Amino acid sequence: MESSKQADFSATEGRLSSRPTRPTATATPGLHPLGLDGQRDGFIYVPKTYRADQPAPLVLMLHGAGGDSEGALNIVRHLADPFQTILLAVDSRRQTWDVIRSGYGADITFIDRALAQTFSRYAIAPNRVAIAGFSDGASYALSVGITNGDLFSHIIAFSPGFMAPAGQEGKPQVFISHGKGDTVLPIERCSRRIVPQLQRASYNVQYHEFNGPHAVPGAIARQAMEWFTQTAPKEN
Repeated sequence: MESSKQADFSATEGRLSSRPTRPTATATPGLHPLGLDGQRDGFIYVPKTYRADQPAPLVLMLHGAGGDSEGALNIVRHLADPFQTILLAVDSRRQTWDVIRSGYGADITFIDRALAQTFSRYAIAPNRVAIAGFSDGASYALSVGITNGDLFSHIIAFSPGFMAPAGQEGKPQVFISHGKGDTVLPIERCSRRIVPQLQRASYNVQYHEFNGPHAVPGAIARQAMEWFTQTAPKEN
């Protein structure tokens, strides 16, 4: 068992310790609150097709500044059943994610708790674990995903502003999208700088620019999920 000092150190280094394992609890499909915090919590959505003997892909979805887990989940929730993917969304401890405010810490700890609970209840495919986000959540997804590339096989960043990994582990595949008309996080100083940096570091990057503002168009969200699962959606 990891000591509290070791856990605190891991959190400040941006490191997550939870890993997919054989589930020990009974799980049910549908939308469920995490029940880990009374104020700032999160949700998990489990598709109707989930079976404990068939490990499913997992997407950890992160909201933008001032947002919440429900809003983040809604970006991709309609795609969970067609792509047979489990969605996990958590609230940041404060208005936005820790490393954006100061340094890694409380949010890493909470995400680790949420992942540990998820892995204990659901069979997750270890080669299909993604961290995703929009805006500040996308910046955090890139940062945490690169730092924990030995856990996350994929990173999905919708309109990121920057990345600040504490280190590099593994080589997750990366999907980035950005609107050419984004006035919140302008594309020229954000994704058009981030993508070449990742490519120079030998990351495999799928990059999509679209005509639009600071948003996640439905077609882009669908494209990201198809890229992540590498499968055509299942028809209902």
